[in-house]
Amino acid sequence: MGKRIIQQARGHGSGTYRVRRMAFRYELKYPAKLSGEGRVLKLINSPGHSAPLAKVNYENGVFYMPAFKGIIEGQKINFGGKESKEGNILRLEDIPVKTSVYNIESRPGDGGVFIKSAGGYGTVSRIVGKDVYVLMPSKKEKKFNKNCRAIIGVIAGSGRLDKPLIKAGKIYHIKKARGKLWPRTSAVKMNVVDHPFGSGRGKRIKSKTAKRNAPPGAKVGLIRPRRTGKKK
Repeated sequence: MGKRIIQQARGHGSGTYRVRRMAFRYELKYPAKLSGEGRVLKLINSPGHSAPLAKVNYENGVFYMPAFKGIIEGQKINFGGKESKEGNILRLEDIPVKTSVYNIESRPGDGGVFIKSAGGYGTVSRIVGKDVYVLMPSKKEKKFNKNCRAIIGVIAGSGRLDKPLIKAGKIYHIKKARGKLWPRTSAVKMNVVDHPFGSGRGKRIKSKTAKRNAPPGAKVGLIRPRRTGKKK
């Protein structure tokens, strides 16, 4: 009888594959009220995030946000208003066209969902009625509600991929901190007990399309694909 394949083991939720809770102890969000002023208390290295985080103090407490390029401790940032200065948190309708923004809310008040990784930014491309269109890092335009909030600037840490990792141990600890699967082994290179695609001398690749009635553990590869075969 075969063993649990990696997808089953991860889905079971054991401590081996579960992310460390301490890696995500900083919740990134905006202050509830969009008015007033805050001060950057400290810059934090979070293992669960690719960018450094900024701890910001304001009249109702503290909150955390991805740091922007050029940030310094003790710097003041504004919430609301119409001043398009780096680090300020504004509604999209108040941000001028061609301005770089990041940490954009999906819905007004959700605390920021889009563009949060190091070096990322979007560009406000046009405003049409109640909608604001932002050119995302993928070079595709996305429509947002005009009341969604965003931070002006570019996220810090853009050079994180410039230096090679050198050792396998370094990427191991990076992935381990975030609960990512690494290293990923090709299924056709496994033994037959480890995966339905396993065994066979050399790479005799089996069909990637799983049967509709396949049991858990055998339902791997292409599950209910819309189409198969090479695109012409």
